[in-house]
Amino acid sequence: MLMKEYRICMPLTVDEYRIGQLYMISKHSCEQSGGGEGVEVVRNEPDTHPEHGPGQVTEKRIYLTSKLPSWAKAFIPRIFYVTEKAWNFYPYTITEYSVSFLPKFSIRIETRFENNNGSNDNVFGDTPSPAGNISFLDILSDPIPEKHYKEKEDLSRWQSSKTGRGPLKGGWRDDHGCTPIMCSYKRVQCSFEVYGFQSRTEEFIHKNIRDILLVGHRQAVAWLDEWHGLSLEEVREYEQEMQEKTNDKVKCSHNGTGPAAATRPAFTRSISVTDERSLKKMGVRTAESSDQRDCAKPFSPTRLNSTPE
Repeated sequence: MLMKEYRICMPLTVDEYRIGQLYMISKHSCEQSGGGEGVEVVRNEPDTHPEHGPGQVTEKRIYLTSKLPSWAKAFIPRIFYVTEKAWNFYPYTITEYSVSFLPKFSIRIETRFENNNGSNDNVFGDTPSPAGNISFLDILSDPIPEKHYKEKEDLSRWQSSKTGRGPLKGGWRDDHGCTPIMCSYKRVQCSFEVYGFQSRTEEFIHKNIRDILLVGHRQAVAWLDEWHGLSLEEVREYEQEMQEKTNDKVKCSHNGTGPAAATRPAFTRSISVTDERSLKKMGVRTAESSDQRDCAKPFSPTRLNSTPE
Protein backbone atom coordinates (compact mmCIF):
# COMPACT_ATOMS: atom_id res chain seq x y z
CA MET A 1 0.00 0.00 0.00
CA LEU A 2 1.32 3.42 -0.99
CA MET A 3 0.23 6.43 1.09
CA LYS A 4 0.79 10.09 0.25
CA GLU A 5 -0.58 13.37 1.56
CA TYR A 6 -1.38 16.20 -0.82
CA ARG A 7 -1.96 19.80 0.21
CA ILE A 8 -3.66 22.17 -2.24
CA CYS A 9 -4.20 25.82 -1.36
CA MET A 10 -6.82 28.07 -2.94
CA PRO A 11 -7.69 31.80 -2.66
CA LEU A 12 -11.02 30.94 -1.04
CA THR A 13 -12.49 30.38 2.41
CA VAL A 14 -13.61 26.98 3.65
CA ASP A 15 -17.23 28.18 3.69
CA GLU A 16 -16.96 29.37 0.08
CA TYR A 17 -15.40 26.15 -1.11
CA ARG A 18 -18.27 24.10 0.27
CA ILE A 19 -20.34 25.56 -2.59
CA GLY A 20 -17.50 25.61 -5.11
CA GLN A 21 -16.63 21.95 -4.56
CA LEU A 22 -20.19 20.76 -5.27
CA TYR A 23 -20.44 22.98 -8.34
CA MET A 24 -17.04 21.98 -9.70
CA ILE A 25 -17.58 18.22 -9.29
CA SER A 26 -21.03 18.37 -10.92
CA LYS A 27 -19.91 20.47 -13.90
CA HIS A 28 -16.66 18.54 -14.40
CA SER A 29 -18.47 15.18 -14.31
CA CYS A 30 -20.90 16.39 -16.95
CA GLU A 31 -18.12 17.71 -19.19
CA GLN A 32 -16.14 14.47 -18.98
CA SER A 33 -19.11 12.22 -19.78
CA GLY A 34 -20.00 11.10 -23.27
CA GLY A 35 -19.36 8.38 -25.83
CA GLY A 36 -20.17 5.68 -23.29
CA GLU A 37 -17.67 6.92 -20.73
CA GLY A 38 -18.11 9.22 -17.80
CA VAL A 39 -19.81 9.31 -14.42
CA GLU A 40 -23.16 7.76 -13.53
CA VAL A 41 -24.65 8.77 -10.16
CA VAL A 42 -26.29 5.77 -8.50
CA ARG A 43 -27.06 7.25 -5.08
CA ASN A 44 -27.03 10.74 -3.58
CA GLU A 45 -28.81 11.13 -0.25
CA PRO A 46 -28.46 12.58 3.26
CA ASP A 47 -26.45 10.68 5.87
CA THR A 48 -25.30 11.21 9.45
CA HIS A 49 -21.92 10.38 10.96
CA PRO A 50 -21.71 9.73 14.74
CA GLU A 51 -18.67 12.02 15.05
CA HIS A 52 -18.95 14.47 12.13
CA GLY A 53 -22.71 15.00 12.13
CA PRO A 54 -25.08 15.38 9.14
CA GLY A 55 -23.81 15.18 5.59
CA GLN A 56 -24.32 13.49 2.26
CA VAL A 57 -23.41 10.06 0.88
CA THR A 58 -23.00 9.44 -2.85
CA GLU A 59 -22.24 6.39 -4.95
CA LYS A 60 -21.06 6.71 -8.55
CA ARG A 61 -19.94 4.45 -11.37
CA ILE A 62 -17.04 5.85 -13.36
CA TYR A 63 -16.61 4.38 -16.85
CA LEU A 64 -13.10 5.09 -18.11
CA THR A 65 -11.63 2.26 -20.20
CA SER A 66 -9.93 4.60 -22.67
CA LYS A 67 -8.13 6.40 -19.83
CA LEU A 68 -6.06 3.31 -18.98
CA PRO A 69 -2.40 2.92 -20.00
CA SER A 70 -1.72 0.34 -22.71
CA TRP A 71 -0.08 -2.12 -20.33
CA ALA A 72 -3.19 -2.13 -18.09
CA LYS A 73 -5.61 -2.73 -20.96
CA ALA A 74 -3.97 -6.10 -21.53
CA PHE A 75 -5.67 -7.66 -18.50
CA ILE A 76 -8.67 -5.39 -17.83
CA PRO A 77 -12.07 -5.97 -19.55
CA ARG A 78 -12.98 -3.65 -22.42
CA ILE A 79 -16.07 -2.41 -20.58
CA PHE A 80 -15.71 -1.82 -16.87
CA TYR A 81 -16.40 0.77 -14.23
CA VAL A 82 -14.91 1.93 -10.97
CA THR A 83 -17.27 2.37 -8.02
CA GLU A 84 -16.81 5.58 -6.03
CA LYS A 85 -18.41 5.92 -2.60
CA ALA A 86 -18.11 9.28 -0.87
CA TRP A 87 -19.18 10.51 2.56
CA ASN A 88 -19.27 14.29 2.71
CA PHE A 89 -19.36 15.60 6.27
CA TYR A 90 -17.90 18.95 5.35
CA PRO A 91 -15.21 20.06 6.17
CA TYR A 92 -14.25 16.37 6.44
CA THR A 93 -14.85 13.84 3.67
CA ILE A 94 -14.01 10.21 2.90
CA THR A 95 -13.90 8.77 -0.62
CA GLU A 96 -13.30 5.13 -1.53
CA TYR A 97 -12.81 3.49 -4.92
CA SER A 98 -13.09 -0.17 -5.87
CA VAL A 99 -13.35 -2.39 -8.96
CA SER A 100 -15.63 -5.43 -8.80
CA PHE A 101 -13.33 -7.79 -10.70
CA LEU A 102 -10.17 -6.62 -8.86
CA PRO A 103 -10.77 -7.35 -5.16
CA LYS A 104 -7.16 -6.46 -4.32
CA PHE A 105 -7.49 -2.94 -5.73
CA SER A 106 -8.59 -0.05 -3.51
CA ILE A 107 -8.16 3.68 -3.06
CA ARG A 108 -9.12 5.61 0.07
CA ILE A 109 -8.94 9.41 0.29
CA GLU A 110 -9.49 11.35 3.49
CA THR A 111 -9.89 15.11 3.10
CA ARG A 112 -10.03 17.95 5.57
CA PHE A 113 -10.39 21.63 4.71
CA GLU A 114 -8.92 24.42 6.87
CA ASN A 115 -8.47 28.18 6.56
CA ASN A 116 -4.67 28.22 6.41
CA ASN A 117 -1.88 27.85 3.85
CA GLY A 118 -1.12 24.18 4.50
CA SER A 119 0.73 24.74 7.76
CA ASN A 120 -1.08 22.09 9.86
CA ASP A 121 1.19 19.04 10.07
CA ASN A 122 -1.34 16.90 11.95
CA VAL A 123 -4.62 17.95 10.39
CA PHE A 124 -6.17 14.49 10.76
CA GLY A 125 -5.40 14.34 14.47
CA ASP A 126 -3.73 10.94 14.56
CA THR A 127 -0.29 10.13 13.16
CA PRO A 128 1.32 12.93 11.11
CA SER A 129 2.41 11.97 7.61
CA PRO A 130 6.19 11.60 7.17
CA ALA A 131 7.67 14.71 5.52
CA GLY A 132 8.77 12.67 2.52
CA ASN A 133 5.18 11.63 1.84
CA ILE A 134 3.80 15.20 1.74
CA SER A 135 3.43 17.09 -1.53
CA PHE A 136 2.25 20.68 -1.94
CA LEU A 137 0.39 21.07 -5.23
CA ASP A 138 0.45 24.60 -6.66
CA ILE A 139 -2.65 25.36 -8.73
CA LEU A 140 -0.78 28.30 -10.30
CA SER A 141 2.51 26.84 -11.47
CA ASP A 142 2.47 23.03 -11.31
CA PRO A 143 2.14 21.46 -14.78
CA ILE A 144 -1.04 19.70 -15.83
CA PRO A 145 -1.63 17.42 -18.84
CA GLU A 146 -1.71 19.56 -21.98
CA LYS A 147 -5.14 18.25 -22.96
CA HIS A 148 -6.62 19.80 -19.80
CA TYR A 149 -5.12 23.27 -20.28
CA LYS A 150 -7.57 26.08 -21.00
CA GLU A 151 -6.49 29.70 -21.16
CA LYS A 152 -9.58 30.85 -19.25
CA GLU A 153 -8.60 28.48 -16.41
CA ASP A 154 -4.99 29.76 -16.31
CA LEU A 155 -4.84 31.37 -12.87
CA SER A 156 -1.95 33.63 -13.88
CA ARG A 157 -4.46 35.36 -16.21
CA TRP A 158 -7.68 34.83 -14.26
CA GLN A 159 -9.53 37.53 -12.37
CA SER A 160 -12.86 37.30 -10.61
CA SER A 161 -15.25 40.11 -11.51
CA LYS A 162 -17.41 39.30 -8.48
CA THR A 163 -14.69 39.27 -5.83
CA GLY A 164 -11.79 41.15 -7.47
CA ARG A 165 -9.42 38.25 -6.72
CA GLY A 166 -6.67 37.30 -9.11
CA PRO A 167 -4.58 36.93 -11.06
CA LEU A 168 -2.35 34.77 -8.86
CA LYS A 169 1.37 35.54 -8.77
CA GLY A 170 4.39 33.48 -7.77
CA GLY A 171 4.64 32.94 -4.00
CA TRP A 172 0.94 33.71 -3.57
CA ARG A 173 0.51 30.91 -1.02
CA ASP A 174 2.82 32.62 1.48
CA ASP A 175 2.05 36.22 0.52
CA HIS A 176 -1.66 36.40 -0.08
CA GLY A 177 -2.28 39.88 1.29
CA CYS A 178 -5.98 40.58 1.70
CA THR A 179 -7.02 37.51 -0.31
CA PRO A 180 -8.41 34.65 1.79
CA ILE A 181 -6.58 31.35 1.68
CA MET A 182 -7.58 27.80 2.55
CA CYS A 183 -6.00 24.39 2.19
CA SER A 184 -7.42 21.08 1.01
CA TYR A 185 -5.52 18.35 2.88
CA LYS A 186 -5.84 14.93 1.23
CA ARG A 187 -4.43 11.69 2.63
CA VAL A 188 -4.46 9.17 -0.20
CA GLN A 189 -3.89 5.44 0.24
CA CYS A 190 -3.88 3.16 -2.78
CA SER A 191 -3.33 -0.57 -2.94
CA PHE A 192 -3.04 -3.00 -5.86
CA GLU A 193 -1.76 -6.27 -4.47
CA VAL A 194 -1.05 -8.10 -7.72
CA TYR A 195 2.42 -9.54 -8.13
CA GLY A 196 4.39 -7.87 -10.89
CA PHE A 197 2.04 -4.90 -11.19
CA GLN A 198 1.80 -3.47 -7.66
CA SER A 199 4.50 -0.77 -7.69
CA ARG A 200 3.88 0.40 -11.24
CA THR A 201 0.11 0.51 -10.76
CA GLU A 202 0.24 2.34 -7.43
CA GLU A 203 2.61 4.96 -8.87
CA PHE A 204 0.35 5.32 -11.92
CA ILE A 205 -2.67 5.83 -9.65
CA HIS A 206 -0.94 8.54 -7.63
CA LYS A 207 0.21 10.34 -10.79
CA ASN A 208 -3.34 10.44 -12.08
CA ILE A 209 -4.74 11.49 -8.71
CA ARG A 210 -2.22 14.34 -8.65
CA ASP A 211 -3.33 15.49 -12.11
CA ILE A 212 -7.01 15.24 -11.18
CA LEU A 213 -6.48 17.24 -7.98
CA LEU A 214 -4.62 20.00 -9.81
CA VAL A 215 -7.18 20.30 -12.61
CA GLY A 216 -10.18 20.14 -10.26
CA HIS A 217 -8.92 22.73 -7.80
CA ARG A 218 -7.83 25.07 -10.62
CA GLN A 219 -11.33 24.84 -12.05
CA ALA A 220 -12.99 25.50 -8.70
CA VAL A 221 -11.11 28.80 -8.54
CA ALA A 222 -11.39 29.69 -12.26
CA TRP A 223 -15.16 29.12 -12.16
CA LEU A 224 -15.56 31.27 -9.04
CA ASP A 225 -17.87 33.80 -10.72
CA GLU A 226 -20.19 30.98 -11.84
CA TRP A 227 -20.89 29.67 -8.33
CA HIS A 228 -20.02 32.50 -5.93
CA GLY A 229 -23.13 33.69 -4.13
CA LEU A 230 -25.14 30.50 -4.61
CA SER A 231 -26.75 29.07 -1.51
CA LEU A 232 -26.32 25.44 -0.51
CA GLU A 233 -29.89 24.76 -1.62
CA GLU A 234 -29.24 26.35 -5.03
CA VAL A 235 -26.03 24.43 -5.67
CA ARG A 236 -27.84 21.20 -4.72
CA GLU A 237 -30.40 22.07 -7.41
CA TYR A 238 -27.58 22.53 -9.90
CA GLU A 239 -26.04 19.24 -8.76
CA GLN A 240 -29.35 17.46 -9.42
CA GLU A 241 -29.64 19.07 -12.86
CA MET A 242 -26.11 18.04 -13.86
CA GLN A 243 -26.62 14.56 -12.39
CA GLU A 244 -29.58 13.98 -14.70
CA LYS A 245 -27.66 15.20 -17.76
CA THR A 246 -24.62 13.13 -16.89
CA ASN A 247 -26.60 9.95 -16.29
CA ASP A 248 -28.45 10.45 -19.58
CA LYS A 249 -25.15 10.70 -21.48
CA VAL A 250 -23.82 7.47 -20.05
CA LYS A 251 -27.08 5.52 -20.21
CA CYS A 252 -27.91 6.59 -23.78
CA SER A 253 -24.57 5.24 -24.98
CA HIS A 254 -24.96 2.00 -23.03
CA ASN A 255 -28.55 1.51 -24.24
CA GLY A 256 -27.66 1.73 -27.91
CA THR A 257 -28.62 5.36 -28.54
CA GLY A 258 -26.59 8.53 -28.67
CA PRO A 259 -23.21 9.33 -30.29
CA ALA A 260 -21.50 6.02 -29.54
CA ALA A 261 -24.37 3.78 -30.64
CA ALA A 262 -23.41 3.71 -34.31
CA THR A 263 -19.93 2.42 -33.52
CA ARG A 264 -20.95 -0.79 -31.73
CA PRO A 265 -23.81 -3.28 -31.44
CA ALA A 266 -26.77 -2.33 -29.29
CA PHE A 267 -27.69 -4.43 -26.27
CA THR A 268 -30.76 -4.70 -24.11
CA ARG A 269 -29.59 -6.37 -20.94
CA SER A 270 -27.29 -5.26 -18.17
CA ILE A 271 -23.62 -6.03 -18.57
CA SER A 272 -21.39 -7.53 -15.92
CA VAL A 273 -17.69 -6.75 -16.08
CA THR A 274 -17.08 -10.49 -15.84
CA ASP A 275 -19.48 -11.40 -18.68
CA GLU A 276 -16.86 -12.08 -21.36
CA ARG A 277 -19.27 -12.87 -24.19
CA SER A 278 -21.01 -9.54 -23.73
CA LEU A 279 -17.70 -7.71 -23.45
CA LYS A 280 -16.47 -9.17 -26.76
CA LYS A 281 -19.56 -7.90 -28.52
CA MET A 282 -19.05 -4.34 -27.31
CA GLY A 283 -16.47 -1.58 -27.35
CA VAL A 284 -16.14 1.92 -26.02
CA ARG A 285 -14.81 4.74 -28.12
CA THR A 286 -13.94 8.08 -26.59
CA ALA A 287 -16.02 10.74 -28.31
CA GLU A 288 -16.29 14.47 -27.84
CA SER A 289 -19.81 14.87 -26.53
CA SER A 290 -21.77 17.35 -28.62
CA ASP A 291 -23.73 18.52 -25.60
CA GLN A 292 -20.76 19.40 -23.39
CA ARG A 293 -21.79 23.00 -23.91
CA ASP A 294 -24.92 22.25 -21.85
CA CYS A 295 -22.69 21.69 -18.83
CA ALA A 296 -21.26 25.19 -19.12
CA LYS A 297 -24.58 27.03 -19.39
CA PRO A 298 -25.07 29.66 -16.67
CA PHE A 299 -27.11 28.17 -13.86
CA SER A 300 -30.43 29.72 -12.93
CA PRO A 301 -31.96 28.16 -9.80
CA THR A 302 -35.44 26.75 -10.41
CA ARG A 303 -36.23 25.76 -6.83
CA LEU A 304 -36.39 22.01 -7.31
CA ASN A 305 -37.12 19.77 -4.34
CA SER A 306 -33.52 19.39 -3.24
CA THR A 307 -32.16 18.32 0.11
CA PRO A 308 -29.32 20.56 1.41
CA GLU A 309 -26.57 19.17 3.57
